[in-house]
Amino acid sequence: MLSAEVTASECSHRNEGNCVRSESPTVEVNRIHGSMERNATQSNCRPNEFVLRSSSYRHSEEKMRQKLQFFFMNPIEKWQAKRRFPYKFIVQVIKIILVTLQLCLFAHSRYNHINYTWDNRIAFSHLFLKGWDSTREVNAYPPGVGPLAVYQIFEFYLTIDYAIAGYTNLSNAIGPYSYTEEDNSMPPPVLCICHYKEGTIFGFNESYVFNSEIEEVCINMKNTTKPYSSEEYLREKKVNINFSALVKATLKFSVKTINFKAAGPITPPDCYKFDIEIDFDNRDHDGQMLLSLDADAVRLSCKGDVEYIADNKLDSILRTILNSFVIIICSASLVLCSRAIYRAQELKWETINFFKAAYGKTLSVDGRLEFLNLWYLMIIVNDVLIILGSAIKEQIEKQQVAGDQWNICSVLLGTGNLLVWFGVLRYLGFFKTYNVVILTLKKATPHVLRFLLCALLIYAGFTFCGWLILGPYHMKFRSLASTSECLFALINGDDMFATFSIMSLKSPMLWWYSRIYLYGFISLYIYVILSLFISVIMDAYETIKLYYKTGFPKNDLQIFVSSGRDEAVSAIQNESLSTTLSSLSDFIDRICCCQRKPYVALECTDSSGLKSTYTHVTNANCI
Repeated sequence: MLSAEVTASECSHRNEGNCVRSESPTVEVNRIHGSMERNATQSNCRPNEFVLRSSSYRHSEEKMRQKLQFFFMNPIEKWQAKRRFPYKFIVQVIKIILVTLQLCLFAHSRYNHINYTWDNRIAFSHLFLKGWDSTREVNAYPPGVGPLAVYQIFEFYLTIDYAIAGYTNLSNAIGPYSYTEEDNSMPPPVLCICHYKEGTIFGFNESYVFNSEIEEVCINMKNTTKPYSSEEYLREKKVNINFSALVKATLKFSVKTINFKAAGPITPPDCYKFDIEIDFDNRDHDGQMLLSLDADAVRLSCKGDVEYIADNKLDSILRTILNSFVIIICSASLVLCSRAIYRAQELKWETINFFKAAYGKTLSVDGRLEFLNLWYLMIIVNDVLIILGSAIKEQIEKQQVAGDQWNICSVLLGTGNLLVWFGVLRYLGFFKTYNVVILTLKKATPHVLRFLLCALLIYAGFTFCGWLILGPYHMKFRSLASTSECLFALINGDDMFATFSIMSLKSPMLWWYSRIYLYGFISLYIYVILSLFISVIMDAYETIKLYYKTGFPKNDLQIFVSSGRDEAVSAIQNESLSTTLSSLSDFIDRICCCQRKPYVALECTDSSGLKSTYTHVTNANCI
């Protein structure tokens, strides 16, 4: 670096008209000499594929490289380079806290709601369903009892009579149940009968009369006699049930109740209406009419203690505020990520045009995919899900919807929260230790998908074969879905002995075939396919470890960005630092009223075009 000090006249004597006065000598000297050294280095070390078509693109090349390097920096590096505040990172941190809090509160409310409706369904089964006992309340496997069904005609009518009698004597129930009318009068239950238009069987001579069109008839079952007899009532209404043509019968009625358990210091009780249906399923026409009860809960607006409700709106207000904050923060996240994706696509096309103009080549597909950030796409998806789920949740809490909205809301919020926590992996990827896991999954994904495709074909063959052959004799293979679930459980070593022992001995040939089938499937998948699956992932892990030692393979965009990375990053930092220092210096000068600049930089250009910078000592004057 030149260090001679000359006067302004000496510089003018050397080359008149080519002397430029600079206000920041140190930054200018470093910039010029650093640029000369950098250009010399790049001219000797430039990759063959990045040969400029014209020297006029050299400045544009440096600008483009700096822009790309800043684009691919993580939030911490951007903060260090240009003090750019990581808005998206802060938004994601706030979002994950609010969304998780919202999910916990909704999960608690949903559990109470589902548990309350299930307990009432059990109570209704005891009150209105003849033959129900407590052993059917627990879903045991294998089931300890058979299906609840009726087998004789008089049992069908007795079951209807039992349900109507329980509905008539609703006041005897322990539960606080009432009728749906405003004066608590009992509306008549409705019996709907679905049957074939024609369905007469003459089994003695193997003949029949059949029309597959299904008709439905509904009758109000008014309790006008004691003891009540549904058979006599239907006979009076001239309704004759042909059981050989009967497809399904449904007895419907509704009751209202209030849940005091939901009430608390800041929450009022919940009011419900239960639409109860008792189904007689005879679609199989196998002599067994299956019996079941279902109760659909509908939340109502309570009209209870007005003073209590008016003074306890705090819970509703707090939940509304939380839902509003979640919607706002997710909307901000959606806008920021959408903007980031849009700017990335703009930069992609700018880079493509630069490669064509400067190097006469097209950016590779791998290079173009570098501008597609799948993390942002995932964040956009979970933002949309959470916004929709929060809107439905607000409607549920305002008691504006009922029925399946609880399940729809739980699916939206649960899936959105799942993706939100997946998004945390993006920030863990900034650290080498955690980034190994992410890179291993990314490297192994294509190989795993190809491997799973082959394994799926074998799995499908076993599934269809087991369903067809073992289905009639094995309870785990009675449907295609249950067959697939059974085989997947066997892969994971679950319930193996039970699967072998449940097989029926009715057909000795199929019993032996089931042994060969199960032994072959278990051996193939546990000892061969699973081992190969693990080896595929381990191979990707070893490859990533090798890349950390020898370097990762790079596409043309990464090669371009990585060349001169240290100089470009330093230039970005120096630019930010010089801007900050210049602003700070101007501020201090204005405060102190002092413009002391003892050194002035003089830039001179000789006839060959070489620039040199000299410093000149001036008088220090304080104003």
